[in-house]
Amino acid sequence: MTQLHHAFTLFLSLLVEAFPFLLLGVALSSGLLLWIDEGKLIATVPKNPLLAAIAGSCIGFLFPVCECGNVPVARRFLMQGLPNSAAIGFLLAAPTINPIVVWSTWVAFRDQPQIVIYRVIFSLIIAITIGCIFSVQKDPRPMLQPLLAKRITQISRQPKFSRPRKKEPNLRESMLLESGTFLLADGKNPIRLDGLDEMSAATLSLSKNQSSVFIRRLNLFLENVTQELRELGGMLILGSAIAACLQVFVPREIVLSLGQGTISSIVAMMLLAAIVSICSTVDAFFALSFASTFTTSSILAFLVFGPMIDIKAVGLMLSIFQPRMIVYLFALAAQLTFILALFHSYFL
Repeated sequence: MTQLHHAFTLFLSLLVEAFPFLLLGVALSSGLLLWIDEGKLIATVPKNPLLAAIAGSCIGFLFPVCECGNVPVARRFLMQGLPNSAAIGFLLAAPTINPIVVWSTWVAFRDQPQIVIYRVIFSLIIAITIGCIFSVQKDPRPMLQPLLAKRITQISRQPKFSRPRKKEPNLRESMLLESGTFLLADGKNPIRLDGLDEMSAATLSLSKNQSSVFIRRLNLFLENVTQELRELGGMLILGSAIAACLQVFVPREIVLSLGQGTISSIVAMMLLAAIVSICSTVDAFFALSFASTFTTSSILAFLVFGPMIDIKAVGLMLSIFQPRMIVYLFALAAQLTFILALFHSYFL
């Protein structure tokens, strides 16, 4: 009974810690939905897979979201038609290189600034490399969940409208005004995108009776935030519950006992990062408690691998990708993290 109580406490703590950042990510996703012209956004991303992966990874500097908040933004990027390498690069790099995480890591390891530098560099290397690997798959739909792939198919068949910024409010809206699961019709009730034919989806427009474009966009913003939270919140709850159970019922000593050697310590800290599922904005302070007993390379492995792949992140990623895609991401991120940490241990 005590273990169940402890597990429930951990579950609530993980959920309370992660939910604000999920909300922030959903808000950013909805902001992209409403106020960014997708044509201009896509045009600014290079077509070259390597350059697109670099651009997508560096976008993370502008988004203060952790591994919970980056998922809805990455999903929106995929729906906008950004290259796979750019979207995946952002998905993997944003939780580590965003300004809040960089600042919190520096506060925790201000006596070891090299940890901050290597954390950013290693995260970018891994994100760019994996982004380039998945750029081989030109069409993202086989990698995505069926519902999301169907949405992208619907969007790709529709004519793309540019959205003038200072026009009358009866102009047709950009395709970015499609929400996560529903589209708003002329009335107040949302309708499913799956049930729309091409003509009805293409002819959705702002109501002439609307007092202003701003009010219309604000309504769509709130609608999309609600729908995204409903879809991603369930995944976050499931992932937090699994993470809490693992922390309680799998003795941490089993993992820590492996951390005596150079190689085993790196593996142990990577396993610990996946199990504890700590938010990237505070994981540096957790890792600091192991600084006296684990090598710097293993601490770096924890700080780099955890934000990319932990149980909460896997649960949220399942709202975007097929399970086999998650396995590929997990395996590639783990291998690259281990190689870079080992390189740091012997050469840096």
